[in-house]
This record gives sequence, structure tokens and C-alpha cells, in this order.
Amino acid sequence: MSGRPTSAVERLLDSKRARLERLGPHQAYSAQREGALLVDTRPVTDREAEGEIPGALVIDRNVLEWRLDPTSPDRVPEADSADRRVVLFCNEGYASSLAAVQLQELGLAHATDLDGGFRAWRAAGLPVTDPRG
Repeated sequence: MSGRPTSAVERLLDSKRARLERLGPHQAYSAQREGALLVDTRPVTDREAEGEIPGALVIDRNVLEWRLDPTSPDRVPEADSADRRVVLFCNEGYASSLAAVQLQELGLAHATDLDGGFRAWRAAGLPVTDPRG
């Protein structure tokens, strides 16, 4: 511990993460293969620079709740049930933790996130697209 005070956002993140059963990269890969919906919330610039996870659904963070709420008229077809397992990821697993709890509050009890985000997935040697095409 560095001795510096914990910021308000760090405390918020810790309290939200206590509600999640976060998945490591290999756990998320297995969950995807078993039918979980992997959702990439990263900005397009990050996806273009670093690649994507094959089969992941891309949903911008600012419309995430509307697209994944099974009762929303604006939902994506994959958001077919509140019981569907949803695994969110961002670059490193910070914003996705907050978003996963937000989905739980909407009623998606099995929403969680990828611990370490896209970068942990890539570092684990799991499949990613080549950003150069």
C-alpha cells in the first residue's frame, strides 16, 4: 500500500465488485463457449488499435442498458432473457465492473465482467482479431 488515501472512485469500485463473481480470461472463454454473451464496451478507437474478441457483441457503454434489457424495445436480439449470462469487458476491467452491477440492478442477475478486461484476455493467449486486418 502506498500510503495515499483511497479515492472515492476506488471505494465505489471496490463496493460494486463485491457484488460480482468476476471471471478470469479462461473462465470467460469457457463461459462464451457455453453460451454466455461476451460484450465489448470499448471505444471503437481501442478496438481498431488492439483488435477484438471473436464472437463478442460490441455495444457502446452509453447505450448498454437499453440494448441488454430484455424488456426494452431497443434491445439487441441476443438479449433474450434476464437469465442470460452476460460477461462485459472493457480495456482493463474497471468500467466493465461498474456496468455489470448496473445490469444486475436492471434484473440481469448473471451479469458480470472479465477481470483484467480485453488486455488480460489477449495476454492469456486467447483468440483476438488482428487489428491490422
